[in-house]
Amino acid sequence: MDTFLPPIEHPQGLAMKMAYFFTRRQFGKVLTPLKVYCARMPATFGMFYGKIGKLDKKLVLPPETVLLVREQVARLNVCLFCIDIGRAFTIQGSMDQAKFDALEHYRSSPLFTERERAALDYVTELTRDKKVAPETFGRLAAHFTQREICEIVWLVASEHVYNMTNIGLNIHSDMLCDIARSKMQSTDVRVPLPHSS
Repeated sequence: MDTFLPPIEHPQGLAMKMAYFFTRRQFGKVLTPLKVYCARMPATFGMFYGKIGKLDKKLVLPPETVLLVREQVARLNVCLFCIDIGRAFTIQGSMDQAKFDALEHYRSSPLFTERERAALDYVTELTRDKKVAPETFGRLAAHFTQREICEIVWLVASEHVYNMTNIGLNIHSDMLCDIARSKMQSTDVRVPLPHSS
């Protein structure tokens, strides 16, 4: 399905050309949101997206929890691009793919801890209903510090920025999971060493 605005394949300005270069190098292609959204906006808007990623590095939550939260929000909002890129990050991070495959069934799957269930219940309610029951918050607070709770709120809010941009412009999956899997498989190939004579 086509994006509502056509991708800009040849951007103007050095900053955007560099952004295209570095995303192609990191992901194996220029990301569609970059070509559809960021290429039409002043550079500071694209830098804001980069700032979200930099701020995520300051979180104390484990990376797997961060990606579970982001993936659940993207899944509930049906942002296909964000679901795809999130899974690509889990592949690159060598995370438990079975857990991410079972995310839809987190309440009953033995792959999830009670702590993760409490976080995902909170995230699901906040994303779906735009409000949270006191009992849901109470379960969250039993497993997470106040800082971690604020980080979870940050993840939900900032994931919505990504999701709504992509949904609003009809941006779908870039098939980044496939690229990440290919890269992982190619790095797993062992080249035989030549025998010394």
